Amino acid sequence: MKLRFAPASPFVRKVRIAAAILGLTDRMALVAADLTADDELRIQNPLGKIPVLILDDGRTLFDSRVIVEYLDHIAGGGRILPKDADRRFAALRLQALCDGIMDASVLRVYEARYRPEALQHQPWLDMQAGKVARGLAAIEAEPPAIDAVPDVGQIALACMLGYQDLRFKGEWRATHPALVAWLDRFAAHVPAFAATKAEA
Repeated sequence: MKLRFAPASPFVRKVRIAAAILGLTDRMALVAADLTADDELRIQNPLGKIPVLILDDGRTLFDSRVIVEYLDHIAGGGRILPKDADRRFAALRLQALCDGIMDASVLRVYEARYRPEALQHQPWLDMQAGKVARGLAAIEAEPPAIDAVPDVGQIALACMLGYQDLRFKGEWRATHPALVAWLDRFAAHVPAFAATKAEA
């Protein structure tokens, strides 16, 4: 398999950590993607987004939620996507919340990167920042456990917090001590978290 990736993408990092936890890293080659000028990527995923997983038979899977479910499936199932309904939907709910925070965070980065400063719309940026703030507050109030085999929600949470460190200078840390402690425990438990860290 091949994974189209960029090192800083939190969604790519989620897939890479999932693959490591499931023992699939050696079965997945990394192939860099340029989101601004990669016609091959746009064929592999008409949305032109990463990650994209290219299967051995040439078929492609996207987005990260679909890819991690596929990886769990080929690893035997029920490992990072629990089979028990209560645990499964709790993990999927946390993943959805963290993915939404990552979406809002990426939009904030893109607004600054691709739109001239004079054209940036502060109310829109504030709306995205509000999503991030509310999401972090909700998780801070009730941080999840860290399972022996972390589930997709726990993996997504670690990647979301890592992206806040990468792109927003870790500003979240001053007001979210429970999440700081949670991320420290996750990093100690999952070596792939450090191994997939991107530099700014």
